[in-house]
Amino acid sequence: MTTGTRTTDVSGGDHAHAGSRLVPHAAGAYGASGVSPVHDLQVGDLVFIRVTARPFLEVAYATLSWTNHVGIVVDAQGDDPLIAESTFPFARTTRMTRFLERSENGRYTIARLAIPLDSLHRSKLIAATTRRMGTFYDTGFNLHSRRQFCSRFVREVIEEATGIRLGETETFSTLLERNPDPRLGFWRLWYFGRIPWRRLTVTPASVLDSPHLRVVCDVGSETTARPQPSIDQEAHPC
Repeated sequence: MTTGTRTTDVSGGDHAHAGSRLVPHAAGAYGASGVSPVHDLQVGDLVFIRVTARPFLEVAYATLSWTNHVGIVVDAQGDDPLIAESTFPFARTTRMTRFLERSENGRYTIARLAIPLDSLHRSKLIAATTRRMGTFYDTGFNLHSRRQFCSRFVREVIEEATGIRLGETETFSTLLERNPDPRLGFWRLWYFGRIPWRRLTVTPASVLDSPHLRVVCDVGSETTARPQPSIDQEAHPC
């Protein structure tokens, strides 16, 4: 029987680990040629980007936001932090360098929980992330499926670790009704002619808008195509 998951070793690479479990570090630094440096990253920081695959550009357009993908920092040690993400075909970890390289025009935003995480929070966060490694990607963006998608992934990891819920869940009907030109033709094609109007989902834009987050850095906003971010926080350089 297909369970929607596959076995993945999250201890690969040169990040710190114990057995097959990631070991959280409180903070670190990142820097790469051609990319603005990010200092003092912490485990639990969310990294928002804009990938250029057509379905995800449509997600950004539908939500009136620049962002369409999000990952979470699970190891901030060293010069190239580790990001956990739900992506196609399955949830995995990616180095920050590679993660940011996928973003259109180099745009990214880093947001942090308003409350500081202690060692217990970080340990729970790593455990929640590890359990989801290898889960197949849900191209239907269904909040209640056995698969995962990026915003659901980070939302559930944060909730398991801290009890905090990021972003508002909403139906496809509510989401698309807010857009004056929702481009339903694409979504009808995506869902083989039948848009699941009552399906609950959560979007990267909604997670970024959460009052439980504060933006700690925003890079490349002046080069990103419209629409601009829906966040009302002041953007900060990294």
